[in-house]
Amino acid sequence: MFGKIIDLLEERFTFKKSLQEDVFEHKVPNKLNFTFCFGGLTFLMFLLLVATGIAMLFFYVPTVDHAFTSVEYITFDLPMGNVIRGVHHWSANGIIVFICLHMLRVVVYGAYKNPREFHWISGVLLFAVTLGFGFTGYLLPWDQKAYWATNVGVLMPKGVPFIGDHIVSFLMGGSNIGALTLSRFFALHIAVLPLITAVFLLAHFLMIRRTGVARPL
Repeated sequence: MFGKIIDLLEERFTFKKSLQEDVFEHKVPNKLNFTFCFGGLTFLMFLLLVATGIAMLFFYVPTVDHAFTSVEYITFDLPMGNVIRGVHHWSANGIIVFICLHMLRVVVYGAYKNPREFHWISGVLLFAVTLGFGFTGYLLPWDQKAYWATNVGVLMPKGVPFIGDHIVSFLMGGSNIGALTLSRFFALHIAVLPLITAVFLLAHFLMIRRTGVARPL
């Protein structure tokens, strides 16, 4: 039955041919080395974060009364919950490592130059969004470490001229970290930042397909 559905879709959209030509038969430069895998590993970390994040989303409760206990339930009582949260935690660390290595490779090989300037710009923006994921996700367990670390973090933009106080007010939702802060960080973490990431990832990939991979020096 599944095969018939695939054949029906292939008859309408001919996606097999497109997949064959665009992915499996796509030409890449000769003599690529292992450093060209860092971008793909970064994307793999992102996919792991999405998968484990969605899994935890079914059990996490973003309120000051239940956030900590729901994280404890995921970690200690939910079957495989400690594995899911562990993969999410280490993927969040791994994505920072691989994205830095990926950007270092781009700089060393000069892949940020014409005609790939916008690849670099979109990559830097994705790096900034990735840091935003880490910052907003840190508060969600709602424990003492998360509370006080976030308290320091949200006050940092206060030194920005003209708009610093407005940024702090928006992030905190009041004069102190509380329910609105947790709600806003949760919304940023699971809705706003993923949407921005999807847009820039699509643009990043399309530009790479358009100009090709930069050859090693």
